[in-house]
Parts: sequence; C-alpha cells; structure tokens
Amino acid sequence: MAVRHQLVRRPPHTVWAVLADPSSYGEWVAGPSESVPLDDTWPSQGSRLRYTIRLGPWSVEGVTTVRHQETGSELELEAAFAPLGTARIFFQLRPWGEETLVVCDEHPLRGLGGTLHNPVSEAALQLRHRGMLARLARVVERRPEEVFRA
Repeated sequence: MAVRHQLVRRPPHTVWAVLADPSSYGEWVAGPSESVPLDDTWPSQGSRLRYTIRLGPWSVEGVTTVRHQETGSELELEAAFAPLGTARIFFQLRPWGEETLVVCDEHPLRGLGGTLHNPVSEAALQLRHRGMLARLARVVERRPEEVFRA
C-alpha cells in the first residue's frame, strides 16, 4: 500500500477546490493527459470522470469513480484502467496550521495490477505519488487565493 504525504502552503478548502475540479486532474495526476467529467455532480459519491493516457501516437481511456467523499477533507476514488484493473486512491486533507497536509493512499484492487502487486510495483507507486503530490501542490499554490473564496 503506497502512502505518501505532501504539505501544501494553502488551507484545506483551497486544496479541496482543486480536487473538486475534474478538469484539473490532467494537470497534476501522473499519467492522464486530460480528464472529462461524465457527471455534473463531481465529486459526489458515484460521480465519474473519464481520463486519457497518451503514449506517443497511442491513447487509452479509463474511468475514475468517487466511492466516498467528505467535502473538504476526504476523497476516495476507484480508478479503472482496462489493461491493469482497478485501484483505490484515497486523499485525506488535514489542516496543518494555515496549510494542508495531503495524505494519499493507493493500492490495486482488481485485475492484473492486484495480481502482480509486489515490492517493485510498490516502489513505482511511491515515485508516482511523489511527483503527483508535488504537482498538486504547485497547481494549488499557483492559483490566486481569491479563486477559492466563495
């Protein structure tokens, strides 16, 4: 189970605003080049987004479904990518003074990814998360704070 954390220099509501924007996933999630909401209710439970992974001239699509959410603090997703199966991805936002500690916990659930899960694939997930959480922090921190105040 790959668990990583990242301190983001913004309050939790600001980080949540990015997690709640399905069109931004292509900016910070490792792998997808774009994401499109399939439902108007993201990130409510059961809502989905389609993402595209591009490798040179090839592209493959997957779907991510919200399995659980607590607005402003928790988002649990199931990412389905046909060649590899599905994975559980859980984000927890913890207030850390005026900043946010983002904890990401991911593990394979079904399919080839779960069957072949081993220490090497776990290390690859750790590297993926390090980059992904750093990109999430950059996306959140570069947006003006006023954008997140409603």
